[in-house]
Amino acid sequence: MNLNSLKPAKGSTKNQAKRLGRGQGSGKGGTSTKGHKGAQSRSGYSSKRGFEGGQMPLQRRLPKFGFTNINRMEYKGINLDALQLLIDKKKLSAIDNTVLIANGLISRTDKVKILGRGELKGKVDVKAHAFSASAKAAIEAKGGSATTL
Repeated sequence: MNLNSLKPAKGSTKNQAKRLGRGQGSGKGGTSTKGHKGAQSRSGYSSKRGFEGGQMPLQRRLPKFGFTNINRMEYKGINLDALQLLIDKKKLSAIDNTVLIANGLISRTDKVKILGRGELKGKVDVKAHAFSASAKAAIEAKGGSATTL
């Protein structure tokens, strides 16, 4: 090993960023690559978001459409197979919001709808905000109860 063959480890150094406005000898002095005069050469310049140089911006060229239904109810869907996993893991006989929140399936503000994918192995009492027809039938077929909150 010689002193002239020493190099930093591969990937440990980066090429230095171009240093603007550090004299004519650097090649980036004078106007600091910003050109002569105009707003873009001044300090503190920033263009508006979506500004297209005076051309009608995209968000104003596109038409408005649709609306937001203020009465829409958003439900968090939970399938029967997820409930069965929870029942097997925690040995439960009844499931309601507090159990689902405690096990991280829903957040405190979520409304719950039980959906019909999968099947239950035994009797279970389920309380939720809504049930699909197939889920309600599957729960009641095993002798459980599906109570709407």
